[in-house]
Amino acid sequence: MVEAEEIWVEKYRPQKLKEILGQQEVMNRLQMFVEKKSLPHLLFAGPPGVGKTCAALCIAHELFGDGWRPNLLDLNASDERGIDVIRTKVKDYARTRPIGDFPYKIIYLDESDALTSDAQHALRRTMEMYTHTCRFILACNYSSRIIEPIQSRCVIFRFRRLSGNEITQMLKRIARGEKLTLTDDAVKAIIDISEGDMRRAINVLQAAAALKRKVDEKTIYEVSAAVHPKDIREMLELAIGGKFEEARNKLYELLIGQGLAGEDILQQVHREIFTLDLPERAKIELIDRVGEFDFRLIEGANERIQLEAMLAHFGLVGKCSKS
Repeated sequence: MVEAEEIWVEKYRPQKLKEILGQQEVMNRLQMFVEKKSLPHLLFAGPPGVGKTCAALCIAHELFGDGWRPNLLDLNASDERGIDVIRTKVKDYARTRPIGDFPYKIIYLDESDALTSDAQHALRRTMEMYTHTCRFILACNYSSRIIEPIQSRCVIFRFRRLSGNEITQMLKRIARGEKLTLTDDAVKAIIDISEGDMRRAINVLQAAAALKRKVDEKTIYEVSAAVHPKDIREMLELAIGGKFEEARNKLYELLIGQGLAGEDILQQVHREIFTLDLPERAKIELIDRVGEFDFRLIEGANERIQLEAMLAHFGLVGKCSKS
């Protein structure tokens, strides 16, 4: 039986806080809590793939050593979001004493902003009652969706999106470990696609490496199902230059030939507007209209009609900016 290759996100997951790339200020403050073994309830807020879960696991590793697994309850609140989970699974775990010579256990609730309001109120009471045996680490994308009583019981840490340099460091570390040849264009493409999400960046690299050991820009765009910026720019320049038919043909190639979704194309269009050779006022108008077309697609409008209308508007703006 062929052994499945390990997922690189797990294989290269840091084991200590100091190994985590980015969020340096957050990691320094967390390190102080760990060194003093005095951990308050924590709330990690920030976008996906920026190190929230990684930081929680590193805290458990550093506090408990080899005994970290029985002293950590890891739950995803988006799967188990009702009040019954808080009243049973969380409460039962919180009331029992830690295994080994440790002062408390840790309950990590990922996606905690998905908890219902009733569940959050039940959680607040549990956090109050079992502070002598348990500490909570909550992770969420939006702290505003966590009720105020829970926020006031936690030390809040805000995680930012990772920079291109930080993602580059990790990609090159993996490339050395896996003996890959990674071109500079491929790194830039991964950074553009991942948008500060380290998990996505690593997954795209692993998918590309499955095709060939020399990873270049073309391979990255093939495996990520993302639209190449050059194709979008070419389509927009055709529309602005008054070549509507050619721009529409390019759009059809992206929609039908490459199988891209209308929303993905619009996202890249939004990015490329800022690089176009147009007056500032024209760019403002285009951004405004792209937002309107995006809303229409979300509401269920026909993507081909809406994207053609977008190209027509780009043509009109291009004509007006020349006159």
